[in-house]
Amino acid sequence: MDYITTGPLTAEQVLEKAIEVIDARYCAGATFTSSKSTKDYFKHKLGAYEKEVFAIMFMDNQHALIEYKEMFFGTIDAAAVYPREIIKHALKVNAAAVVLAHNHPSGISEASLADKQITQRIVKALALIDIQVLDHIIIAKEPLSFAESGLL
Repeated sequence: MDYITTGPLTAEQVLEKAIEVIDARYCAGATFTSSKSTKDYFKHKLGAYEKEVFAIMFMDNQHALIEYKEMFFGTIDAAAVYPREIIKHALKVNAAAVVLAHNHPSGISEASLADKQITQRIVKALALIDIQVLDHIIIAKEPLSFAESGLL
């Protein structure tokens, strides 16, 4: 849509344009080398959901994005996550590494026992096929990186 001829942009139009810019910046092939850029990317993708969504960045061996995929959808405080489905998709796209993420609609960034347990199950499952889990990020008011927090 061409906003130039329609007058001043609404707040919603500005946000739509910002999303377009972020999506273009982090298209397939973009390299994620810092926790900050990864957290920013996931915050953009998952921050507005009112229910838990578990998403994964599938990456090559240089940590370039192959695909971003929202894989599991839940309720306001939980989402069922299946390592088998993650493995199937990782093999399909020939991923060498992944970054896991999910949102906490409550805004609380603390990792629950269930978050820690599913992360370890995924790490172990993917290690069997030589796919590295680089991080698990919880998107909340203050995003939490498992790698930075020593939880991974």
